[in-house]
Amino acid sequence: MTPESLAKSDTEAAHQTALFAWAALNTARWPELRWMHHIPNGGTRGSDARSAGIAGARLKAQGVRPGVADIFLPVKRGPWSGLYIEMKKPSLRPKREGSAGGLTTEQREFRDFAEQQGFGWTVCYDWDDAASVVTQYLQSQK
Repeated sequence: MTPESLAKSDTEAAHQTALFAWAALNTARWPELRWMHHIPNGGTRGSDARSAGIAGARLKAQGVRPGVADIFLPVKRGPWSGLYIEMKKPSLRPKREGSAGGLTTEQREFRDFAEQQGFGWTVCYDWDDAASVVTQYLQSQK
């Protein structure tokens, strides 16, 4: 399947899946892409409130933290020690400058922390945007 066909449902998960399909197609060009990975800090945790609560408590005990970005590329480029990407579904793309764009308070706090620690951080609203950011990042000076 192509990244384009994977992103047809227009959900955050579909666009993230499409990004990883794009990465798989480009690892020959950039071998570092094999280390790009998803950090499962969000998403559905169960079919009802009770099972979601149990799963959420278990994941929290295992180290899941609200606000941590969805994707991490542990590759040093320029001043950055790695790149975090927060994926959002396209409908959350800000309509005006200064809009939160679907970012939670915890996500904004994590962004600030990651940047203070020397990591790149960005939010992307579709797989193509994210692939572009990753391409630019990998092409920047080592």
